[in-house]
Amino acid sequence: MDRILYTAMSGAKQSMDQQSVVSHNLANVSTSGFRAQLHAMRAVPVQGDGELPTRVSVAGTTPGSDFSPGPITRTGRELDVALEGDAWLAVQADDGTEAYTRRGDLSVDGDGLVTVAGRPVIGDGGPIIVPLGSSVTVGADGTLSAIGEGENPAALVDVGRLKLVTAEQNLVRGDDGLFRMPPDAEGEVAALEANDEARVASGALEGSNVSAVEAMVAMIDVARRYEMQMKVISTADENAQRANNLLSIQG
Repeated sequence: MDRILYTAMSGAKQSMDQQSVVSHNLANVSTSGFRAQLHAMRAVPVQGDGELPTRVSVAGTTPGSDFSPGPITRTGRELDVALEGDAWLAVQADDGTEAYTRRGDLSVDGDGLVTVAGRPVIGDGGPIIVPLGSSVTVGADGTLSAIGEGENPAALVDVGRLKLVTAEQNLVRGDDGLFRMPPDAEGEVAALEANDEARVASGALEGSNVSAVEAMVAMIDVARRYEMQMKVISTADENAQRANNLLSIQG
């Protein structure tokens, strides 16, 4: 089989992987605080006896995420917060560990637990719980205040504070869509310390930083690139069949 098949096949596979990344970004164009996933491809020389230096294969990499800010939209909802600057909100992942998100559409469940996208929001002493039936507001420093319950329903009482963190290096996206610190040499993932200087804007949400137009253009580009690779494979296969037929006739 002609070696061009392997070259084209590697390109087609990486195009499919890139299409998956672009599709995921496009599906989250309306997700609050979403950070676009990046994908890149690079040429890798094919090593081996008799290989020409011009023969290359394609390898794909996912270098990280686009951490540019998304647009801020005023919602007027008291439990909506937009994280300012490079601040991140700490939440509890499904495995109980601490992770971080830029999503800020907070809600209170039936047990008074403050959550975002169904995950408990972490405060100074763990997951934050507010009095049921109370009206909750969020201050610029992440302090949650409740009014309407307790011995003095008219009093405004602090019930917790969002754990806001900032990272000196880019965080790593997990399979659950949450971000964490890169693992150390021993594979351990450390939790970040709260940053008292981090701020939020209440009554607003940060949108996704994915451009729907750019994502659609990228989707078309990747699809055409995949078709081109498949056409190369088809042409190489036809050439191989013709060569075999000629050898059979000559033989």
